[in-house]
Amino acid sequence: MASTVSLDLGDGRTLIIETGHVARQANGAVVVKMGDTVVLVTAVMSREAREGIDFFPLTCDYEERMYAAGKIPGGFPKREGRPSEKAVITSRLIDRPHRPLFPEGMRNDVQIIAMPLSVDMENAPDVMAVIGASAALTISDIPFSGPTGSVRVGLIDGQFVAFPTQPQLEACEMDLLVCGTKDAITTIDVAASQVTESEVLDAIDFSRPYIARLIELQEQLAAQVGKPKADVIIVKPDPAVMEAVERNAADKVAQAVVDPDKASRETAITELIDDIVAELLPEFPDRESDIRMAADKLVKQEVRRLILDKGLRPDGRKVDEVRPITCEVGVLPRTHGSSLFTRGQTQVLGTCTLGSLDEEQMLDSISPETSKRFLHHYNFPPFSVGEARPLRGAGRREIGHGALAERALKSVIPPTDQFPYVIRLVSDVLESNGSSSMASVCAGSLALMDAGVKIPTAVAGVAMGLMTDGDRYSILTDIQGMEDFGGDMDFKVAGTRTGITAIQLDTKIRGISQEIIRDTLERARQARLHILDRMVAAIAEPRENLSQYAPRIFILEIHPDKIGDVIGPGGRIIKKIQAETGARIDIEQDGKVYIACVDAAGGDRARKWVEDLTREVKVGEVYPGRVTRLMSFGAFVEILPGKEGLVHISQLSRERLRSVEDAVKVGDDIVVQVVEIDSQGRINLARKDLPEPNGKATGGGKPPERHDRQARPDRREERRPDAARADRGERHGGQPPSQAGGSGRRDRERERPQPQQQPQKPPPPREEPPVGVTFRPKPRPNSGQE
Repeated sequence: MASTVSLDLGDGRTLIIETGHVARQANGAVVVKMGDTVVLVTAVMSREAREGIDFFPLTCDYEERMYAAGKIPGGFPKREGRPSEKAVITSRLIDRPHRPLFPEGMRNDVQIIAMPLSVDMENAPDVMAVIGASAALTISDIPFSGPTGSVRVGLIDGQFVAFPTQPQLEACEMDLLVCGTKDAITTIDVAASQVTESEVLDAIDFSRPYIARLIELQEQLAAQVGKPKADVIIVKPDPAVMEAVERNAADKVAQAVVDPDKASRETAITELIDDIVAELLPEFPDRESDIRMAADKLVKQEVRRLILDKGLRPDGRKVDEVRPITCEVGVLPRTHGSSLFTRGQTQVLGTCTLGSLDEEQMLDSISPETSKRFLHHYNFPPFSVGEARPLRGAGRREIGHGALAERALKSVIPPTDQFPYVIRLVSDVLESNGSSSMASVCAGSLALMDAGVKIPTAVAGVAMGLMTDGDRYSILTDIQGMEDFGGDMDFKVAGTRTGITAIQLDTKIRGISQEIIRDTLERARQARLHILDRMVAAIAEPRENLSQYAPRIFILEIHPDKIGDVIGPGGRIIKKIQAETGARIDIEQDGKVYIACVDAAGGDRARKWVEDLTREVKVGEVYPGRVTRLMSFGAFVEILPGKEGLVHISQLSRERLRSVEDAVKVGDDIVVQVVEIDSQGRINLARKDLPEPNGKATGGGKPPERHDRQARPDRREERRPDAARADRGERHGGQPPSQAGGSGRRDRERERPQPQQQPQKPPPPREEPPVGVTFRPKPRPNSGQE
């Protein structure tokens, strides 16, 4: 039977949860709607518990369907394949608030699948998927201590907005997603532009009424269609085994867990557990897994006891003490920027690479975002923890950690108009003993400054932990591996001296109170300032100049109508520029041109080339040019790339020429002046470096007056109107200039018998006019000459 519940959000939108109409074979299935965004979420549990494992096998998948956004997947197969980074992050977001709410010791496989079926580009499907996961689990027979409520809160112009739309998110100073139960917070995710701790706390307070209403909504649905919870096998250490382990090894465990060196501590604990197994196996035959489970639990209990009772941490630090820090920059000679950040036994190598804007990452997803200019990639090789295992590419954990560090640094990345580069950061973890994602934030910030990226301030991150026992709790600053393994919380906070840029909270208990959140944020602020002091000591501000190996980018603005002149037919011109200069050119629709080249000289040459291509030729301007073609009536000279003009034979020399070749040859460089641009855009030129009769060149202007000839009228006045400029027709194969009118004396000179010419090679094939110059011969009446 189909059932529906709804929640009015108070802004004209309604959140709807439906069940019973689709996916009825699943243990629990709901459809969540908001606007035209529709998300299907299912929850399924295996019938039998999985044997031989010591963890809860929960799998969460966010399956994007491109049809939801009216798109066809890219690539050759044209179907969905590997999940996108956004899908992986959302899958983790579904997992994190719900995992602590399953029974401890449960070993049945549970799979949650969220599928966006329709996306309106206004209402984000990710938070709807998290809400749907809780609802599907709540109405199912799967053991679950929910429901939870999940709310996205935006901070816009000092005001909090619940469930902001996609356009509103782009204007948010803070994007906070919080999940919680009726009385505690289980997960927090924040991306912000240096907001204060009090603003984060106020946003959480703002979300609480919405969390409560969402929980009530799911309880109403469960009252209508909910199933009784199934009985499952819970794996726990046998009380008798646990008692024997405590009796025989409590003192030894207390000594083994207190060691500042991770490797020696882990070795001691491993050897101790092996000894315990060997000692108790005769008493409990065939119970090795139970003995090891009890020994692991004893280790966690001892770490917790030492911290809560004595304030003693495994490496000897105080609860609010940060591990020793060293920062180095410029550690790699050929990278654009590099750093090495070491905090205790966690070490990260950060590298920064700058690229041109055409190297942006193109995204093929249902998200409105289509490209990314700033990228951060996190790598966690097995040697960082002293292990040997196959390398299989980035997994979910690596993608999630990389995305967290990217969020932490994104708010300080300068905009494109101030720094027109694509920026890729890579964090390679070389050693790990906890908090490697926050070490990546620090290493990335140092690498950015070493590369000369103009970030306004450094960014640092720290991971905070928690140990609880009833009402007692202890907050730990800069947690290490064992404290993460045995603790109740992993609270990562990144930011600047001014404020917070990213938060990620995961809990292993059923949520934490507002008081713990407040205390943790304050302790994290103090630790962050301490870390920033160490970072600033290594490099206080971004380097003034980029690396010599980084591309130089020149920015031009051209008229949008000139974009085609730069690209050319079929891209021939822009390809030629890039091939001859080594530059990469990216042109935006508004006419902004970005030219990137590692060689500054090549980039400058490409810049001048583009300027010349888009430059307007003006009458009176003087240009250096190169002779490109010779005709019987003059020479064509290229004055700008793709722009040619004609120097008439009478303007090539102070003496009368029998042939154009007597004055210039193809390939000669001469200086010309624009004397006319006619109505058809044809350019008429005059030579400025006219040679004197004795062979010397003059800067010239017009030829000196000739006194051995009688005065004659202006040639332009003598031309017949119907044949005006027909002497230019031969540029495209028209009639010879003697048939086009002009000076009578010149026509009589051409009619005299000429000395016999030597045979010449046939003229080359007619060329197409160059880009920017159009020659069209005018029609004329038949003169009767052949």
